[in-house]
Amino acid sequence: MERYNGLELSPRRVEYLKYMAEGGKTLKVSDIAARFSIDPSTVTKALHELKEMGFVVHEPYRGVRLSPFGALYSEFLLRRHRILGLVLSHYGLSEDEACREASRFESYVSRYAINKMCRAMGHPTTGICGVITHDEFCRGAGKSGTVPKQHQGE
Repeated sequence: MERYNGLELSPRRVEYLKYMAEGGKTLKVSDIAARFSIDPSTVTKALHELKEMGFVVHEPYRGVRLSPFGALYSEFLLRRHRILGLVLSHYGLSEDEACREASRFESYVSRYAINKMCRAMGHPTTGICGVITHDEFCRGAGKSGTVPKQHQGE
């Protein structure tokens, strides 16, 4: 899954990947279960699905970590959250409110929309929740800063 539109995962799975990206290491199922206050068997099932989709490497009894694609995708997830939080904070929400509200709907905003927002804001480097990174499509690969036709909708 090299190309993606940012709408591939449920909100809960997005939260798992963001948590793993922020942790930056191999985590145990129990770590994830404790963080989200859910049963470890629920986490194990979700991790199996994320592994099948290519987002994580899960070795039973050893832990789980992001795959190379999962790390790339997680960078986008963090960027999406930070861009949306920044947009919301510009419209009067406090930093805490903006962060909470962004978390409520971020899973329904496409990569294409986020890249357009980011370009419109001049590619900010810092959001209310941390550093904002950019990928080649955000930076406007192609003519006139537009996304190449084959990547429309990403």
